[in-house]
Parts: sequence; structure tokens; C-alpha cells
Amino acid sequence: MLLRVFTEPQEGASYDDQLALARQAEECGFDAFFRSDHFLRNGNGPGDGLPGPTDSWITLAGLARETSRIRLGTLMTSATFRNPGVLAVTVAQVDRMSGGRVELGLGAGWHEPEHLAYGIDFPDTGTRFDRLEEQLELITGLWTTPVHEHYNFAGEHYTVVDSPGLPKPVQAPHPPVIVGGSGRRRTPALAARYAAEFNAAFTSVEETAELFARVRNACTTADREPDSLRLSLAHAVAVGKDDAQVRRRLEIFGADAPWMRDNALAGTPAEVADKLARYREAGVSTVYLQFRDMADLDHLDLIAAEVLPHLVRRADAPAPPALR
Repeated sequence: MLLRVFTEPQEGASYDDQLALARQAEECGFDAFFRSDHFLRNGNGPGDGLPGPTDSWITLAGLARETSRIRLGTLMTSATFRNPGVLAVTVAQVDRMSGGRVELGLGAGWHEPEHLAYGIDFPDTGTRFDRLEEQLELITGLWTTPVHEHYNFAGEHYTVVDSPGLPKPVQAPHPPVIVGGSGRRRTPALAARYAAEFNAAFTSVEETAELFARVRNACTTADREPDSLRLSLAHAVAVGKDDAQVRRRLEIFGADAPWMRDNALAGTPAEVADKLARYREAGVSTVYLQFRDMADLDHLDLIAAEVLPHLVRRADAPAPPALR
């Protein structure tokens, strides 16, 4: 089981805060540093969001040059935020800047207030998923167009004419794409068609197993080998040496803290390792640990020392293929 660090910088973090956590995660042996893609605070914990949001891909570009081993990515880049052609260029460039360590989580977008706060169009759910589907096809199409050839795309929302599809990412055929969510029909179908990984977020063991069964069925329907799709979980984490330390680390979740104590990856190292083992039995191979207090580097050290050794496979093992 791979353990990855997942952060929510819109809750209040500078680039330097993220750099410190990414470097510590790399030093501790975690597999990856991922961040959300939001422009407005949306949590229930303390704080006012200062110093304000940081752009996910500008941040990852910086981290690409200031780390050396750890993989980098988003859960999830919002399809409403960026033109897909420009996003393809951006992610390919960051992949080159990192030496081939980038992964793209791409979702439909969901937080309407941040769109209103920054003048971003927020269409209805069906339209957002239509755009997401076109973006997945367009971005992967640009990346996989052979050098010296041109790519064309004509969709309802996007049109590409005679694009050289440059720059090319380092990873072949392209950086792994992550699709996630609890949708019953379109999300599993998109994951089966385009993704290297399907992600379940903040779900119980039982809910996670149900989502995985749904997406594996979608793979079979799409004539794809289900085992070629990596299955992952993102969940809040609060690990402490004793109950008092666990309670202190749960306080950052504010109004959600009581729910987190019983449902998230919260407890002593032994308790959290046991919870992770149950998720592994449900099919989870990769876990994104959501750290809400990015200044609490001791939290990272504790998990690395007392949880990670029991669960992680070699961090330098090859990444999964981008497609089947």
C-alpha cells in the first residue's frame, strides 16, 4: 500500500508552507505530495484562509524543481478552471520540470462559491460533466499525438484545429490520470476509459468497496482489464501517540471533528494501521492522507515512523501505466 500526503492549501498556506511539507514528506519516505485545486476556503476548521489561495499548477511547478523523488499531483484539478489545451501544456511542462513525476487528477468541479468569488463560469452538473469528458479526451489526445503530427478535436464545448500537441510530457504515453467521485454512471465510465487510477474520497470501508465494484464493472463493460485500474482512497488523518494528542490533531477539523474521530483515519498508530489494513482488504492500493495542519511536521514524522513501515511498498517501484 502506497501512502501519499494530501493537502488543502486554500484553508491557509503559503508556497513556503507547502514546500516544507513536501520536502518533509520526501525525506520521510512518502510516495507523493498532492494538493487540492481550490481558490476559496471551504472547511469547518479554525482560521480565515490567509494568506489566500495558491494556484495548484504554479505551486507544483515550483515543487518540481525543489524536490527530487516524490511524485506530485492534484486531487482534483477542476475542469471549470482552465482551458484544456492550456492545461495540457501546463501539466506536460511540469512533468518535464519534475523529470516525469506528475499525475493529473481531473474532476468536474463542485464548489460554486469559489467560482462566484473569482468570476469563473459554473454551469449545471450535466454540462460540467460534459466538459470534463471532452477535457479528458482532448488532453490525453494532445499528449499522445506523435511528434510532427497534428491533433484535431471537435466537441460541443471545445474545438482544436491542427495542434502540434506540444510539449510532450516525459512519461509515456502520458502522466497518469486520476478520476474520482461517487457518481453511479458517468464517473465510473470516465475512469474506465481514461484513468490510470480511480479515487474514492472520505468514504467508509463499505462505501469504498461499493464504489470499487461499480468502477470495476465499468471496466468490464468497456473491455478493459479491471486490475489495470489502480484503486485509491483519500481520507482525513489524525494520528497521535495517545488519545490526548489525537484530540488535539482533530481540533483542526472544527465542527467535523466528532465525525472524524469515528470515521476518518484517526487514532493511535496501531489503530490507524488497522483501519488502513481494512481498506486494503477492500481493494485500496494507494492512500492520500489529508493533512489539514500543514505546520505540524511532527504529525508526518509519527506516521512515517510508526504507520508507514507496516504498509508501504517500495517508493521507487514503477508507476502504473497511464492507460490499460
